[in-house]
Amino acid sequence: MEISKVRKGLYDTMARAKRDSAERRARTDAATRAFDSFLNRIAVPLIRQVVNVLRSENYAFSVSTPSSSVRLTSDKSAEDFVDISLDTAGDLPRVMGRVSWSRGRRVVDVERVLASGDPELITEDELLEFLLKELEPFVER
Repeated sequence: MEISKVRKGLYDTMARAKRDSAERRARTDAATRAFDSFLNRIAVPLIRQVVNVLRSENYAFSVSTPSSSVRLTSDKSAEDFVDISLDTAGDLPRVMGRVSWSRGRRVVDVERVLASGDPELITEDELLEFLLKELEPFVER
């Protein structure tokens, strides 16, 4: 094979990789800004409302906002929680809902994609629907 063909192929690959990397960084930056807005406007206030209702019904839960996420945690066990965060590891950023709860020695971890691309695509109603479904194991007594 001619060296010029190898060189051209390698240059094209390097240019494509740099372009793809820059596009991915731009998507991630935009999604991070949108997710921070989503947290402040929708997720944190809604989860605080859910916690207030749970507390009024004698379920001990707390809200925390660790590094660009929001977590609803059972006061009885730190292993029991519902977490909303942004996953930027893939090509498209994704809003993830992670749920963990335990019964005895059994620990159940579930991850769900709530939205891909733009975090602003999640409505308040969709987030509430997700929370209500995932809170069932915590309130079933």
